[in-house]
Amino acid sequence: MVKDRWWLAVLMIAILGGTGCSEEPGANEASSLQPGEEVYGQFCFSCHAAGIADAPKFGDAEAWKPRIAKGPALLLRSTVEGMTPGMPPRGLCLDCSDQELADAIDYIVLNSQ
Repeated sequence: MVKDRWWLAVLMIAILGGTGCSEEPGANEASSLQPGEEVYGQFCFSCHAAGIADAPKFGDAEAWKPRIAKGPALLLRSTVEGMTPGMPPRGLCLDCSDQELADAIDYIVLNSQ
């Protein structure tokens, strides 16, 4: 059973390695970010940049097309609840509001069409 869950260890390392490691952006930098970009950069990129645990890669229109077709409400629900095999609930952004998660989803979708 442990051998079957190697991806979970990789996922946790990637996510934990991607959170809180960067400096807080300055006021000028924060204002230049698109809504959702900061949450994506702190939490989502860890898996979606590399496709860890079958996460659709950021910018991969073909991988995102069927997900986008399901609509924003289902994408948000999947993010909030998590998905097998490796999407943890709320993408481990436990302090993020539903709106912040929705903004991150919109940012990914906008850049993956």
